[in-house]
Amino acid sequence: MELTWNNSFDLRVLKTASDMNLVQKLEHKIWNMDPVPVHQTITATQNGGLLLGAFFEEELIGFSYGFSGFYKGKSYLCSHMLGIHPAHQGKGLGAILKQKQKEMAADMGYDLITWTFDPLESRNAYLNLSKLNAICSTYVENCYGEMDDSLNSGLPTDRLKVEWWINSSHVKEPLLVETDSAVHPYEWDVTDDDFPVLLNTEWEATKEPVLVPVPANFQAIKSRDYKLASDWRFKTRKIFTHLFAKGYTMASVIKGKEEHVHYYVLVQRNELQLN
Repeated sequence: MELTWNNSFDLRVLKTASDMNLVQKLEHKIWNMDPVPVHQTITATQNGGLLLGAFFEEELIGFSYGFSGFYKGKSYLCSHMLGIHPAHQGKGLGAILKQKQKEMAADMGYDLITWTFDPLESRNAYLNLSKLNAICSTYVENCYGEMDDSLNSGLPTDRLKVEWWINSSHVKEPLLVETDSAVHPYEWDVTDDDFPVLLNTEWEATKEPVLVPVPANFQAIKSRDYKLASDWRFKTRKIFTHLFAKGYTMASVIKGKEEHVHYYVLVQRNELQLN
């Protein structure tokens, strides 16, 4: 099955062993870690899963991989991996793969797609929440244990669990929050090395929208100041778990006017149209 997008590259559903071998090679190039076994990806795609590949001049340059999930009588698609060749990152290909995944998942009978991402990776957060209109109200501490790949090495692998209600009113017309009316309870400053540092974690949550800062470039902090990176991990863990327990849900991301931080926008979950 082949799906063409703007005649620049091809989107294809991947099903064969040779397809899976191409995905493995790309996984290793992107993350420098052991890839998902071919027998697992093939089995998943034969049982409710979906593996999409993006090809440019017959080279695989991106993929999305999801398998079927089931919880309390409801099935959904677990979007486990999204990877883009380093030479093609930042071009919007990830969003294109996700949109095609959404279309095909709906055709397969799903109305929910889930996945996880690092809460401190603001670029991923912006794609997930502000471009795709997914939401999040689940925080998983050290989700994958210790990982030694280039992105995760050295810190707990905390993750946010995304809910993408692909047939909902929220995805079609997301809630627009007037950020001027949102509260800013969490203060930050800048270190001598020009990195942002979070100053406080305490706030007695009310019902109004709230903004939470996260670094605009967490990997830069991590590569030069491990102590500060760890400080961001544990302070934001405390903030997000507290807010989620108070009924808040992440609804979008605002790119800060300052170059140091971006902001999660959180609202009460019952304000969102998820049906």
